[in-house]
Amino acid sequence: MQSDAVAAPPSQTVELSASADGILRVGDHEFRCALGKNGITDAETKTEGDGKSPAGRWQLRYVMYRADRRPCPRTKLPVTTISFSDGWCDDPKHPYYNCPVRLPFDASHEKLYREDDVYNIIVVLGHNDDPPVPGKGSAIFMHIAKPDYSGTEGCVALAEKDLETLLGLAGYETFITINA
Repeated sequence: MQSDAVAAPPSQTVELSASADGILRVGDHEFRCALGKNGITDAETKTEGDGKSPAGRWQLRYVMYRADRRPCPRTKLPVTTISFSDGWCDDPKHPYYNCPVRLPFDASHEKLYREDDVYNIIVVLGHNDDPPVPGKGSAIFMHIAKPDYSGTEGCVALAEKDLETLLGLAGYETFITINA
């Protein structure tokens, strides 16, 4: 990950809410979203690779985007670019579990620089990161949905224009509640 993240000054709290019916709400706005392909589970029972979104309240930490494919998203959240050498460790046995890593990387990981468009914008959610508990889920992001809104591996996915609108509303104190 590039080191160009810039912290924004504190702002008022913004609350997002995603429900099992595939609707994400913030204020008067409603957006269609995709959640885990296997549904939603309580964060305590979340396991690595279960294809479920973790129920709970998670802070939006920062945004990553593909500068070679799109302009920088307008947001008050910290923003950084994604390069071909960016990954995310999903190996519960590794000390960097649920953390960004540089590729090549010797343990199991997800590549963030993807051929499809779903990771052209990634919002890192504060699930299982303070500190990460091995096996309780990694790489839980908000990102761009596939055109058919098919289920994710546990993330929250929206249309690119909806994600851009949401990021314009977000500030440092923005949280998403995923409801079962």
